[in-house]
Amino acid sequence: MRERWQQTLRSSRYLLLGLPTAMATTMALPLLAAAALSAGLGGLGLFPRALGVLRRWAEWHRRRAAALLGSQVSPRRMTSGKGIRAPWRQVLDDPETRRDVRWALRHVATGIPAGLATVASVGTVLFTALAAPLWWVFPADMPLRLLGVFPATGWGGALAMGAVQIAGFSALAFWAVPRLAVFHASRCLAALEPSPEDRLAERVGELTESRAGVLDAHGAELRRIERDLHDGTQARLVAIAMRLGVARESLADGSGDVAGLLREAHEGTEEAMTELREVIRTMYPPILADRGLPGALAALTAGSGVPAEIDLGDLGRLPAAVEAAAYFIVAESLTNAAKHSGATQVRVRITRDRGRLLTEVTDNGVGGVDESRGTGVGGMRRRVAALDGTMLVTSPAGGPTSVSVELPCES
Repeated sequence: MRERWQQTLRSSRYLLLGLPTAMATTMALPLLAAAALSAGLGGLGLFPRALGVLRRWAEWHRRRAAALLGSQVSPRRMTSGKGIRAPWRQVLDDPETRRDVRWALRHVATGIPAGLATVASVGTVLFTALAAPLWWVFPADMPLRLLGVFPATGWGGALAMGAVQIAGFSALAFWAVPRLAVFHASRCLAALEPSPEDRLAERVGELTESRAGVLDAHGAELRRIERDLHDGTQARLVAIAMRLGVARESLADGSGDVAGLLREAHEGTEEAMTELREVIRTMYPPILADRGLPGALAALTAGSGVPAEIDLGDLGRLPAAVEAAAYFIVAESLTNAAKHSGATQVRVRITRDRGRLLTEVTDNGVGGVDESRGTGVGGMRRRVAALDGTMLVTSPAGGPTSVSVELPCES
């Protein structure tokens, strides 16, 4: 019971303080609207400051609500855009700003009624406790009325009816005030917390950022492995093959067990070098490291078995994994056009648009691509899917064939 009364007192303090703050918020909303209007008329500095004040005001109430409910909340960041259009971008793009405005409206809608109800119940208890013993102070034509209708004309009636009124409104406060406080506090926190859709969008944004970091790290690791294999392992294999070749030539007689072993070792070393070159090329083509994606694609189309033209937009800096995927998609598409389509012309178009690399390869061949026949399209799909990209192959019978790929490339 004691704990319950303490909770009632805490809730009363919470709601009684929330009443004037809700009234202040009511007056602040027109000022915020005026600041927004001033931003549209050229007063760009006032609106961000008003949003900052609203954020701090909402955060103070958020901490009060969390303390009442016994929960923990982490502080929210205040983003500040740069540029002439930053205030409007902040309103349109920052979900926290919209939550602040939503909280302000909800605080006014719930804080004022809950605060007035608390004033009515608690205030009546305090007023009765003070006024009942002083019933005689009131003038005869305007006596103290208790329980709403009964005038206090004597000590017995004043004390009895005062006790009943105190007990009744105390019970009302005991039952209603904590519930009102919990309702208001939970509504306050709910207004400032992201919705499930907002949480999903924020999670997608976090995953996008982490994926960009993983792609950068993966690209750097690809370059390092390619460089180590090319400059280290491959060079050692070349040296071993040369020594084996010299040893074979130094034998006076090319027959015998030793000569046979040297010949097998020499041929095995050369095969290993060929396989290593293929691994390096399929992992991260050296031409990408030397010329970048535009130069590598230009060389690729220049050496194509089908006449090809290329249209490159402004690609900017790309993760190594994305560069490699785009290179292999174009290479495989050119190979398929030369081997299977009977095309006489191929057009390659690569652009970058809002964080995505768009690659399109179109030929004028006979079409009818069948992925089950090992045309390499399945391998391209797996490579694109590994980077969370999308791939669309359009190849009706009679042609043309078009391979369109979108790869995320934000870094």
